[in-house]
Amino acid sequence: MFTMNKQAVRADALLLLTACIWGFAFVAQRTSMGYMGPFTFNGIRFLLGSFSLVPLILFRRRASANGKPAPLSFRVFLVSSFLAGICLFLAASLQQIGVIYTTAGNSGFITGLYVVLTPIAGIFLGKKTRLPTWIGAALTVTGLFFLSVASQIFGRDVSAGSFIINPGDLIVAVSAVFWTLHVLVIDSLVQRIDAVILSAGQFFCCGLLSLIIALFTETIVPAQLNAALIPILYGGICSVGIAYTLQVVAQKFAPPAHATILLSLEGAFAAIGGVLILSESLGLWTLLGFVLMFAGMFATQWDVIAK
Repeated sequence: MFTMNKQAVRADALLLLTACIWGFAFVAQRTSMGYMGPFTFNGIRFLLGSFSLVPLILFRRRASANGKPAPLSFRVFLVSSFLAGICLFLAASLQQIGVIYTTAGNSGFITGLYVVLTPIAGIFLGKKTRLPTWIGAALTVTGLFFLSVASQIFGRDVSAGSFIINPGDLIVAVSAVFWTLHVLVIDSLVQRIDAVILSAGQFFCCGLLSLIIALFTETIVPAQLNAALIPILYGGICSVGIAYTLQVVAQKFAPPAHATILLSLEGAFAAIGGVLILSESLGLWTLLGFVLMFAGMFATQWDVIAK
């Protein structure tokens, strides 16, 4: 019993570290926008992330039973990587564009909408959605109002029709819809293909598509890429490669409820990173929005937590 508890504690610590890495990645995403376009950044970081998973894939295949890994259909790999990669490309592109116009904290919490949207989307797949999910959705939407709307209403003079919804928050919210679709697609595909191999494939697809778009819509300047080397390396190797590896290792031993709640802290770490590194301000209404959104994510997972 002691050994299992010890493993669970270690797994929880790794998941918390994963959420921290992902949260601070929003700081890297915002910082990089001062040097390059969103498609250039996503293209480079997702290709880096894909390549960084190759050592893990080779290690896991060598460590498989009797040294004989299960055969992998190249066709299944290509189709799965393309389907997941398209969803990832749409979600990540919208998120990165939205980050330009909003704060790291807002981006992190609003991206977390997928935690609420995923069980709601399950309705269309024949899955039951219970009361806690709807309570969570109501809390999350209310939190989003305080985060993106109330903070502006009470934060400045909105007379003469000057008030508008933060466009960055709106774009990131739309990206959360595609993150939800991405989760559902991944959930289906991992039944037929190894999760890590699928991740490497989808990251490569997303990175390649992003760079192709960047070649036609953005100006890629080597000197600017060099100036943003740290955000690029963090976004590619740390956020994609290392954090994903930690998640895979940790979720073998962590209870599902622990994993959901700890990974939801990504938004909190994004807010902390924004304040400490980017000097972003946190007003009362923004903080209230953060609290309500996190409460909504927690409520959505109540059925899992209560088991």
